[in-house]
Amino acid sequence: MEDFNKWTLEREVGEKLKENNLTISCAESCTGGLLTSRLTDIAGSSEYVKGSIVCYSNEVKNKFLEIPEELFNEAPDAVSQKIAIALAKNIREKFGTDLGVGITGLAGPAGGTQEKPVGLVFISLSGAKGTVVTKNVFVGTRTQIKYEATEKALNMIKEYI
Repeated sequence: MEDFNKWTLEREVGEKLKENNLTISCAESCTGGLLTSRLTDIAGSSEYVKGSIVCYSNEVKNKFLEIPEELFNEAPDAVSQKIAIALAKNIREKFGTDLGVGITGLAGPAGGTQEKPVGLVFISLSGAKGTVVTKNVFVGTRTQIKYEATEKALNMIKEYI
């Protein structure tokens, strides 16, 4: 049973979205839908969460979110600031929401390089105030990196509003 008196970051973000009559959609790669899951853990979240796409493969990013092939050629593993920005802008446009979040990164434990280490995650937020993006390097297990990425995204949403 949900504890309605317990403070959580996702509850605070949800309240801010409701107070400001804003809607949100997410395009998640390395977090695999965890951000959307956390947002929808809050009762009444259907008022502000319109949907999301877990776009783990480049094929899905291209086909459903229209991320141009040129961006993948620049960053063949799809982990870049430009990809995160495109995800945020395109999901916002496709779902017709006030805010769009794009997350792409390397959750590990394999796949990292010196230039792009495991834990590298780009998070972008697009809205009426413009588009912001952060480059983050989280440390920990795959599960911890995914969670930390969603914590950062929730904080970005809170600050943006």
